[in-house]
Amino acid sequence: MYKKTERTILLSPLSLIVCAALAALTISVSVFLAVKNPGSRAVIVIFAIAVYIALCAFAIGIINAIQERYEVKRPSGPVLGSIMYDTINFSAEPALICDETGKIIWFNKATQTASGSSSSILGSKIGNIISSQIRDVTIDDKKHEFHTTLGGKNYTIERTKIRSSDKIYFLLMFRDVTNFVNLKQFVKNNEKVVSYIMVDNLEELLQFEQERYREAAAKIENLIREWASSCGGIVKEYERDKYLFIFKSEDLDKFIQDRFDILDKVRDIRVGTGNISVTISIGVAKVKGELADKEKAAHIALDMALQRGGDQAVVKYDETVDFYGGRTNSIHKRTKVKARVISDELVTHMANAGNVLVMAHKYPDYDAFGASVGIARLAMFCGVRVNVVTSPKDPNIKRCMKLFDDDDSYKGVFVDAAQGLDLVRSDTLLVIVDVNNKAMFESEDIANNVSNIVIVDHHRKTAEFDRPILIPYIEPASSSASELVSEMLEQSLPPSTLHHSEANMLLAGISLDTKQFTKGTGTKTYAAAMYLRDNGASYEDIQDLFKTNIRDYKQEAAFGEKVEIYRHCMAIAVNPNGESSFDRVLAARVADNLLMVEEVAASFALVLIDDTVHISARSNGTINVQLILEALKGGGRYDAAGAQIKAASVQDALLQLKKAIDNYLDPED
Repeated sequence: MYKKTERTILLSPLSLIVCAALAALTISVSVFLAVKNPGSRAVIVIFAIAVYIALCAFAIGIINAIQERYEVKRPSGPVLGSIMYDTINFSAEPALICDETGKIIWFNKATQTASGSSSSILGSKIGNIISSQIRDVTIDDKKHEFHTTLGGKNYTIERTKIRSSDKIYFLLMFRDVTNFVNLKQFVKNNEKVVSYIMVDNLEELLQFEQERYREAAAKIENLIREWASSCGGIVKEYERDKYLFIFKSEDLDKFIQDRFDILDKVRDIRVGTGNISVTISIGVAKVKGELADKEKAAHIALDMALQRGGDQAVVKYDETVDFYGGRTNSIHKRTKVKARVISDELVTHMANAGNVLVMAHKYPDYDAFGASVGIARLAMFCGVRVNVVTSPKDPNIKRCMKLFDDDDSYKGVFVDAAQGLDLVRSDTLLVIVDVNNKAMFESEDIANNVSNIVIVDHHRKTAEFDRPILIPYIEPASSSASELVSEMLEQSLPPSTLHHSEANMLLAGISLDTKQFTKGTGTKTYAAAMYLRDNGASYEDIQDLFKTNIRDYKQEAAFGEKVEIYRHCMAIAVNPNGESSFDRVLAARVADNLLMVEEVAASFALVLIDDTVHISARSNGTINVQLILEALKGGGRYDAAGAQIKAASVQDALLQLKKAIDNYLDPED
């Protein structure tokens, strides 16, 4: 880096010593020769001077080469200037110079002290003394400042690029920012985090044992207060079984590390003759802004936890949302108050809309179609034009639509996605049923172009909505979307308003999702079925919908032949040769049937259709398949879920599924 001038070499101690030695040697030889040859003294002197000059030049060249090879610790004045050099050399802040390879060719005393090295660091790589890598120093971009650590302290490094003698060097000036970093971390750790805590199911569990309500509630409150006092937080009960909890940000990291073990502690509380667990939901806001902004975000997080079935903690950040817990099934509620409130609000929005569009998820099943026609009947009752966006070519839908061939009120009601998009107006109301994951909508284009959206679903919420929703009616405790819609119709429609075909379709939807009323039912499920029976629904009339032809029966049997038992309790069936969307229905049937196998707690059926692997998952109630498939960007309910994976083969998707199962069974790994 530094230009070696003749003056620099001559004034160096080594050069002076070498020149003096050569002078002594030359004089000695000259005297000896002059004594031996008295007549040639003049020639000998001239020759000695020439030899001396040649030897000095040669010696200086050797010294210069050595200095060029090993560098010098102190650069000369022409490069930095004596004033600048002394300023940097005696500065209390570290400074060093390195070449393009990261080799240190000069450093000041402060650098040696800060590095804590007892030996010289000259010639060593900068990566040996600071946390930054050589690419951080040598990368040629607009960033001339970066952060690093040296000797246990934090520094900001200002980099200056220097070119000398066709070589590139870097001058690094260190600035101690340890106090600033520590202060910033202190502020971050002590930032206030707002959260809401709510007991999910205490009322439902104790509906027949009211005298034990306060005893169970007191146990829960003691656990929550102990949890709060362990971190010096503040907890206040603002309503019965609802708490506001404020704590420091650094404690949130510990809660996350422990995966909110308060959920497990509360779950250990058993009440009632059935010895059922009590659960809580937690909504945490780790967002920027004022306390009011954090309180609002915490409330959104709590709503999301409840919409996902409760028994979990939801941590909302500025851009992302994390979920913890959610390993128990939801408790069915008995009250219909919420259904009445939601139906009244929906009727108001329908009456003010220019037209109503109803749609479900891709490849709709009986539950999706039944809920769709139920909402369509409610819109007809409000006197507003309504259309159901569906897939008329789907074999399942063809069966369902035949039930409405003789119903004049459904002439022109069913449209495909392209026709539905043409019906969108500024005052259109879109009602989405049986799905809340945008990627699974029948038509994302319609959802993106409608401002007023209502969601009625029984699947657990997978993520926060990207825009406001008029009515997010998501109840994972319900057996089906058809059950939710039936409750709303019971609260809103006058008697004998629901048509026979609509009642049958809603009953078919409930029957499908409850496996003929054998799974996931509650008191409200049977109440909805009784309402539909009172309006003409007949279980015998819908049996044809559940029959299968011999071709499909054989395909289902072949599909079920390739079954693997994974982790002792997971049954996985694979069909690499899917041909149509109807094979997805076969996958669901295979997953249902695999639950009948001994010791199988959860089942998964995979089928490749085009370039997408469809996964259907079912559970006997001990495994949360929704959490497993959520890791694969899927979703659903605690005991029934699905996912779609873009993969080159079924085997690729199978590896991803097994990894998700492993993470669910071994969350600490």
